[in-house]
Amino acid sequence: QVQLVESGGGSVQAGGSLRLSCAASGDSILNYCMGWFRQTPGQERERVAFIDSRGQTSYEAPVKGRFIISKDNAKNTLYLQMNSLKPDDTALYYCAADPNAGSGGYCYHPMDYRGQGTQVTVSS
Repeated sequence: QVQLVESGGGSVQAGGSLRLSCAASGDSILNYCMGWFRQTPGQERERVAFIDSRGQTSYEAPVKGRFIISKDNAKNTLYLQMNSLKPDDTALYYCAADPNAGSGGYCYHPMDYRGQGTQVTVSS
C-alpha cells in the first residue's frame, strides 16, 4: 500500500510559479498511474493532470499549457510544475495513485490512494 505526502504549496502572486511534489512510500510508483486533483471549499473535486506508467500525460482544459506533470521513478516522487498561475488556481492540491498502469495519459480505475494535500493560494 502506497502512502503519499505532498509539499511545495504556498502563496504566490498571479503570473508566478510553484512546483508541487508528492513523495511516495510503501511501494514503488513505477507501474502506477498517478494524478493531481484540486478542491476548494464547497466545490467538487476537480481533475488537474495525470501521468500513466509509461509517462504519457493528460491535462484538464483550465491548466493545459501552463502546468506540467512528471514523475521521477528513482525518487518515487510525482511533480506538478505550475506556471502562469491565476487566482482561479487557488485550491488544496493533492496527489492520487492508481496501482494499475493506465493508458494514453489516463487512469481508468479508482484512485484510492491520496495524500492530505498542499494549499496553493494565488493573489491578484
